[in-house]
Amino acid sequence: MSLKAEDFNKIFDAVIAKYHVIDDVDQPFTNVYDASTLEHLLYRKCWIDTVQWHYEDIIRLPDIDPTEALALKRKIDASNQDRTDMVEYVDSYFLQKYIDVKPKSTAKINSESPAWAIDRLSILALKIYHMQEEVTRESASASHKEACQKKLDILLEQRVDLSTAINDLIADIESGDKYMKVYKQMKMYNDDELNPMLYKKK
Repeated sequence: MSLKAEDFNKIFDAVIAKYHVIDDVDQPFTNVYDASTLEHLLYRKCWIDTVQWHYEDIIRLPDIDPTEALALKRKIDASNQDRTDMVEYVDSYFLQKYIDVKPKSTAKINSESPAWAIDRLSILALKIYHMQEEVTRESASASHKEACQKKLDILLEQRVDLSTAINDLIADIESGDKYMKVYKQMKMYNDDELNPMLYKKK
């Protein structure tokens, strides 16, 4: 049975809850799904997003040591590359899954691939989790909680809309009404053959 966006959301919520049991960016990671499954990729993808979310919180500490901040910036760069790689793995999964589907003559390409839409769903799950924390934070003022509840309501609505759009996109690819391509991100700043600041040092 094919997974739906609702299943993706459950995986993401489980990952985020698991991370916050220890709530430490250096904690070990264990994937609970078989390596051959889409669930495995999504679980790993959301774990990367969750750790990076907390990297981004830490690096914004006003009194962070500059040396520690630079080391953390390197970790964020590496995490961004891992995130991009995982998105491409997820898209490769969908390409393989629908390799035998012949697009209709009227088929159109979508503005983004399934995996990049799912990427946004993972980030949205993190926003929802942390906005919910603010709604229930005991030290927060009533006005802060009220403002955060309004934002949370919007985020939850966004998740419904994005989940619907993802389900529609996958169904359209499956039926041949849309087709997909995967464009490698080809990030240049991480490549010592493409970043002039790096290759000039050689």
